[in-house]
Amino acid sequence: MSVYLLVLCLALLQQEGRASPDKSGCNSPDAVRVAEEALEQINQDRTNGYVLSLNRLYDLSHTQQQEKGGSLYKMIIDVMETKCHITSRKPWKQCEVRQIGDLPVYGECEVSAHADAQVKLQSYSCTLREVPATAVVGVCPDCPTADNFNEPVVKETVNLSLQRFNEESHLANYFTLENITKASSQWVVGPAYFVEFTIVETVCSKKTEASELSSCPPMDCQFAHRGFCQGSHVAHEDQFEIRNPVGKKDNSFQNRKPVEVKCEIYEPQAATVEEQGHVNADSGHTEPQHHNHTHLHPHEHTHSGTASSDITVSKSQGSLGTVVDQPASPRSAPSASSCPGPRRHSLGLERLKI
Repeated sequence: MSVYLLVLCLALLQQEGRASPDKSGCNSPDAVRVAEEALEQINQDRTNGYVLSLNRLYDLSHTQQQEKGGSLYKMIIDVMETKCHITSRKPWKQCEVRQIGDLPVYGECEVSAHADAQVKLQSYSCTLREVPATAVVGVCPDCPTADNFNEPVVKETVNLSLQRFNEESHLANYFTLENITKASSQWVVGPAYFVEFTIVETVCSKKTEASELSSCPPMDCQFAHRGFCQGSHVAHEDQFEIRNPVGKKDNSFQNRKPVEVKCEIYEPQAATVEEQGHVNADSGHTEPQHHNHTHLHPHEHTHSGTASSDITVSKSQGSLGTVVDQPASPRSAPSASSCPGPRRHSLGLERLKI
């Protein structure tokens, strides 16, 4: 009997160090908390693309860690792309998931995270894909469909949108294109084109001569401001409006086909750190100190004046994982009980099982 008990105890001790399916399943509040906080850290770690939102917890297992305390979770979470670009650094719960007419993107992430009182992301691997146009049209025949970024009409729409932004903004410097991130079209009163793109601040002030704007390089320092824009252009018979260069006279929008653009400009993280440093320094003052840290405040720095065709101001942050575009593939059934959890979004595409 004593030998039997010894073997049983050893087996139980060995089992404690193994990953096992979570008995409480994907509806466990603790498991959902880990998934939500891990996804927030995934978005913080990424430097490109759009903020991802949690759709559901698909599967999980966890291992109790005796030495460190807490548990190591292995999860598969289903995600959906939001309208917030990563540049915004907005929490995913504040971002709207793309709907059927917004070129929706869905996918899944394999996540490893340590959890006790706090959740710490260890690693992740995400695969994303755009909802096929056939699926979109089947539900919404009049919704926009995706266009190739290299189409001349897409590039022209981006150029017109950025030109209008630079003309109408009250910012100190001009901005230049960084990346085109979305492009679509649909028929309205004529062909309508919709684009989304990121921009970066250049070294050229608004006083720069129009003839010099084409060679304005982006700022290459940590205080360069970045932005995210949504632009649209409605053309008639594919004819675009002819516009004078920025800085030239007779630049009104009368008798021109509509070009609309909306941009959000984000304060660089370096400026936030600098401001926090001032706040900490102020805590030692006997009287209140006031610093001018309004949006898009100036900084005294030297910037490179060498133009480059490759914009490299967006640098990797030492990623903990990868995000790739990849077609959907069959996956095994969940191993944990009560998994997968309920979907938060379906977009009316039940047959696609996003």
